Amino acid sequence: MFLNYKSLAATGVLLAVLAGCATPTNTVTRDSDASVVVASLATKTARPTLSGEIPMKVYLTGYSYWDNTPRGSAAIALPVVRRQAGGTGTFNDPITIAVGHVKYGNRSVPDYRAGTKFYVKNLRKYAIVEDVCGDGPKPQQGPCHTGYKGYPWLDIWVGGEFVEQKLVEKCMYRLTGLQTLIKNPKPGYPVTPG
Repeated sequence: MFLNYKSLAATGVLLAVLAGCATPTNTVTRDSDASVVVASLATKTARPTLSGEIPMKVYLTGYSYWDNTPRGSAAIALPVVRRQAGGTGTFNDPITIAVGHVKYGNRSVPDYRAGTKFYVKNLRKYAIVEDVCGDGPKPQQGPCHTGYKGYPWLDIWVGGEFVEQKLVEKCMYRLTGLQTLIKNPKPGYPVTPG
């Protein structure tokens, strides 16, 4: 059987999307979970370790080719490793992550500096700040900047260009919830690339 390039790409993207969504549901706290404790952002982030790592809990969502701005693209606002959203999740090829931001005139200031790396324990992937989430003239009033029940809100790229929108939405729903991340992670954590 012969596959054309688009079929191969679609298969690879589908596997990458599904691999990213293979998180055990018992390790994610969904927004409907009554056990979520409302607390200040300061109490959600632990002190840095000797290596400079900072363990933290965040509300993680996914964004895709289908709901990116502009829609139907992999455009990013803060290119660091690449010119478009992507990545396999390894330390050297981290997945694009979007963060809240504040607008001052025509200038946007992200909540986390472009190039900040995270390790997402549940997904077994490294991620890097290369984009912002929240549209309009006052993104600082949107959920990406204000957070979720006292937790910082981060939005990780899931791709989806060659996958049906409904399948991508299921993927994003599966990873949405409270997740444990490490800010400024060292290399060497277990990774499931894709």
